[in-house]
Amino acid sequence: MNRKTTGVVVLVAGVLLALVAAAADSIGVGGAPGFGWKQITGVVVGVIAAAAGLSLLRGPAST
Repeated sequence: MNRKTTGVVVLVAGVLLALVAAAADSIGVGGAPGFGWKQITGVVVGVIAAAAGLSLLRGPAST
């Protein structure tokens, strides 16, 4: 897999993780009512993964 494809996959996976974690209670996969630590962790990890995917898509910085 090349760098651009990997970036797209990581970006999409990160966004999906963040969305599912944020909406866990609404879609019925949340354990307890309220926005708990597991959801916060899922959103944070998803945003970090999405940022990493964007970084891969942008490529190395020009000097």
